[in-house]
Amino acid sequence: MSALKIKKGSNKHSAYNLRPTFSDVEEQHTLAVIVDNEAGVLARVIGLFSGRGYNIDSLTVAEIDHEGHRSRITIVTTGTPQVIVQIKAQLGRIIPVHEVHDLTVEGRAVERELALMKVEGAGDKRVEALRLADIFRANVVDSTLDSFVFEITGTSEKIDAFADLMRPLGLVDIARTGVAALPRGL
Repeated sequence: MSALKIKKGSNKHSAYNLRPTFSDVEEQHTLAVIVDNEAGVLARVIGLFSGRGYNIDSLTVAEIDHEGHRSRITIVTTGTPQVIVQIKAQLGRIIPVHEVHDLTVEGRAVERELALMKVEGAGDKRVEALRLADIFRANVVDSTLDSFVFEITGTSEKIDAFADLMRPLGLVDIARTGVAALPRGL
């Protein structure tokens, strides 16, 4: 009887159950999509996401090759591994798309974001905002007697941390560019 209990209890560690199921674990991925720079391409890419209910956490677009008329769309999205595979496959089937790179799985990448933050305050709060800006290497790009506009560049986590510290000091507005990313090395 004790052998039967051991057998039942060890069923979770069966050779058939060595791989845990990740179907419901969501991951954040940064995708770099090289496309023709023509009207309607961004709408097609966004339509793919919205039509299937995929979320876009960050989106940046800029022309990268003036002569070849190519643009890079950098998309940060969240989904299960199966959803990410599906997104990449569907992006690759859009006609003006030349390349789809998942920078999260292809190796280390450099990711940066730019943010502008307006902070209103006086007295000690104003001094503290300037001190924290110095620590975070944020630049003052506009200053009045009542407010500052800070410019900060870095990872999304760095910008989030700076914003969290500025809120109690009088953060009133924020504008973010979204993530720009490139793979490291060759």
